[in-house]
Amino acid sequence: MPVGILQPSNQIKLTNVSLVRLKKAKKRFEIACYKNKVLEWRSGIETDLDNVLQVPSVFLNVSKGQTAPSSDLAKAFGADTSVDNIILEILKKGELQVGEKERHAQLERIHNEVVDIVAGKLVDPKSKRVYTTGMIEKALDQLSSQTAQQKQDGGDVKSSGTATPTSAAAGGDDSGTKRREMPHWTGVVTTKSAKSQALDAMKALIAWQPIPITRARMRLRVTCPVSVLKQATKGPVPAKKDTGADDDDADGEKTKGTVKDRILSFIEEIESQSHTGGEWESVCFVEPGAFKGLGAFIEGETKGRGRVEVLDMAVVHEGD
Repeated sequence: MPVGILQPSNQIKLTNVSLVRLKKAKKRFEIACYKNKVLEWRSGIETDLDNVLQVPSVFLNVSKGQTAPSSDLAKAFGADTSVDNIILEILKKGELQVGEKERHAQLERIHNEVVDIVAGKLVDPKSKRVYTTGMIEKALDQLSSQTAQQKQDGGDVKSSGTATPTSAAAGGDDSGTKRREMPHWTGVVTTKSAKSQALDAMKALIAWQPIPITRARMRLRVTCPVSVLKQATKGPVPAKKDTGADDDDADGEKTKGTVKDRILSFIEEIESQSHTGGEWESVCFVEPGAFKGLGAFIEGETKGRGRVEVLDMAVVHEGD
């Protein structure tokens, strides 16, 4: 017989491991995965679980090699749930334990996505031209530094997304209240989607104006029966904007308080309008915030006979 210490023949040494943990039924379950593969699997890039999992088993403690008993798995996930389905649930819902390099790479990726989305949705209010990603990054860095300074000065600023300071940064109660209601930007986080954080970033940029900036307008096609346009609307009609197009109804009393007046109040600029077969059609530009209200108004007033079509989600001018 060989002399010496006998090592377990089935011992598996796990290296280059990323752990995914899920707490359920007062137990913490872990699976051992390859680094970077979990994020690729969650984003749909990797589809083969064999390339994601180091060991197709569920553990209570990976570092100690302590596998989860069948009784614990049955109690937490159900007696009829297979190990494969349990692993899939942990992969989908579990918390990924990553190293500093992986976390930095993930933050950088999300940051780049947020900047790209923001740069495509915001424009200079005068020229209607988009800003470069570099200018957007500088503006967001400025807001982030501003928020950090307010946090040091005693403001209640959250660590992710947007936040609201509690201290009145400007003189006067009214000014302080307004500033408390304004969104703030503190930088990207890994717990929220890039689209959600891009929306937070746009709100903060528009509110604080580190550079002259506004949302790019939407280009729509609005159609409505002519007979409906002349009908009176319920409630007061907002002041009609100067759309830059001639109003076909010369008689002011005919159009006072009509459906057309209300539609024009949502529109910022009309590109073209025409009458065809008893229908009024207009290609126009609106602010993104007015789109929902315009659609709801036309649907309610026309009872489905009018419609709003999106031709372009964000109209921008390219160039120097």
